[in-house]
This record gives sequence, structure tokens and C-alpha cells, in this order.
Amino acid sequence: MELQTKLKALADKINQLKEKIETEESTKHAFVLPFINALGYDTFNPLEVVPEFTADIGLKKGEKVDYAIFQNETPILIIECKHWKEDLDAHNSQLFRYFHATKTRFALLTNGVQYRFYTDLEHANKMDAKPFLEFDIVKIKDNEAHEISKFHKSNFDIDKIVNNASALKYTKEIKKCIAEEIVTPTYDFVRLFANKVYDGRLTEKVMVEFTELVQKAFSQTVNEKINDRLNSALNKEAENQQEDILEIDEEDSRIVTTEEELEGFRIVVAILRRKLAVDRIAHRDTQSYFGILLDDNNRKPLCRLHFNGGKKYLGLFDENKRETKEHINNIDDIYQFEEQLLKTIDMYE
Repeated sequence: MELQTKLKALADKINQLKEKIETEESTKHAFVLPFINALGYDTFNPLEVVPEFTADIGLKKGEKVDYAIFQNETPILIIECKHWKEDLDAHNSQLFRYFHATKTRFALLTNGVQYRFYTDLEHANKMDAKPFLEFDIVKIKDNEAHEISKFHKSNFDIDKIVNNASALKYTKEIKKCIAEEIVTPTYDFVRLFANKVYDGRLTEKVMVEFTELVQKAFSQTVNEKINDRLNSALNKEAENQQEDILEIDEEDSRIVTTEEELEGFRIVVAILRRKLAVDRIAHRDTQSYFGILLDDNNRKPLCRLHFNGGKKYLGLFDENKRETKEHINNIDDIYQFEEQLLKTIDMYE
């Protein structure tokens, strides 16, 4: 939860400042370093976060990656940063070289807004062409924040992240394929469903017809699923409201307003009408007490009658609306507290 709060704060900061960030260096300081801090790493500790980390490749010297995060004196994540307006697609090859040179298992390519995490699922020590985790920090989803939390200093476990990376990567690719097929079904996709429902020969004319049918069927299925979820949520809410009403009705049925309480109310009205119009003095009975209110407002209690137990009490309120229960032998004793009752009105008027 703390990480999600920090990511949300960073997203708000990015939305406010990005138009004023004009250089790659400014992007690093304003957007990327706060992200590293959110992951629990001390950007001022050179044993944890190393800027301009050397990633020499063969005879090519002086190659440097923007940041390397270390754990136990070993680089666990290298980070290559670009200006927030730059398209990240053009920089994969540069990070690919750094990945091989540093022997790390994870690499991050970012412009401070878009984040792409890579590993070596397909070939050891060779960065995959596609990221296993990709997100836009200003549009971050709960499931993405959960995956990011695995890179937090307190949670970091190479094996767990690698094992999960495969599922993340291929699930992302499958979802992308499904989304594309729904919009523009491919020949093989249409043929798969046509074969299941059509007994004739799949001529070109039939395939054209089924392409439209498959697209329409998928759109309708998605819409129906969404409507089902919405209706289910609305029905659940209606059920909860009905249950609340039944509970209120059940509670109301257990409330018995006695003649003694009504007589006590009339005595209080007789006292308070010196300062108030009678129609502004209301009462509400509960299982615990008989409440007397100004303007029928629960936030403006004038007093309470506690007549349900063996003894009778008059509840009076001070300027902080703290109740003090005063013992009375009979309802006529309420007249003894005339001054306090009239003073209560002054809190609200």
C-alpha cells in the first residue's frame, strides 16, 4: 500500500511537471530517481545505486548505463533513461548491449513515464526482445503495482521474479493477440470457429461471411459479459440496500415509545419554548434512549431521556456535546435542570 501511494504521488508530480522538463538529465532527476527511491533504494548510497555504471563491451570502452542497482555487491537491475518525450522503441538495442556486458538478470528502459522491464527468458545472459512487464506510470493499474512491488528492496528475489516473468510476458502477448483478433479476426481465427459450427465447405464466400459473424459474436460476448458484471453488481447493491431496510425495520419494531417518555418530552418542550418555537423541538426514540433534538438534527442534541432501565436519567450536553447523565427519581425532576437545558440552546443559536 505504501508503494502504491508513492507511485500515485509520483504520477501526480509527472502530470504537473512534465511540460517543464526539457532534457534527459532533468527527466532522470525529476522522474526516474524518485521511482528508484520508491522501490526502497537509497539513490545517495553508491553501494546501492551507481550512476553512469560502466558497461564496456569487448574493445568498445567507455560504454555506460545510466544507473545500476546493486545487492550484495552484484548488479541486479540496470536502468537506461531517455527524455520523457522520446519513443522507447528506438533504444532497445542499446540496452541489449549493456545487458550482456553487465551480467545482470534484469534491465529497465524508461523515459520516466513509460517503463519496460526485461530479462533473459529465451537465452541465458541475452536480453529478450520483448519486455515481460510494461506500464505507464500515470495510468498504473493495481496488478501492475503488485508486480512492481517485487522489485522493492525488501521483496527482491531473483528466482521468484524470473519464474513469474515468463507468465507475465506470455499472458501480455496473448491478451494483445486476443484484442487484435476481436477487432480484426485473422483467417486462421475465423476458420477455427467456422469449422466448429459450419458443416459445409469453407469457400472464400463463406469465410468472408464468417469473418463478420465471428467479429460480431466476439463483440456481443464481451458486451454481454460486461453487462452481466454490471447487473450483478447492481443487484448485489440492491440486495444490500434491502437488507439494510429490513434491519432498520426490525430495529424499529423493537422500539416502544412509552407514555412516560412522551410526558418527559412535553416537560422539556415546556421549558425550552421560552427560547425556541415549539415546532423546532423534535424527538427520536431508539432502543437505548429517547432523544430530543433541535430541528430534528442528530448533530444538535438538546437532551436525552434514559427511561428504559431500572433507574431514570436525564442526559445533558456540554459545549463539546459530551453527555452527562443526571439521575432523577421521577419525570417532574426534569424541571430542576431548567437552567442547563436553556443553556444548551445557546450552543446552537
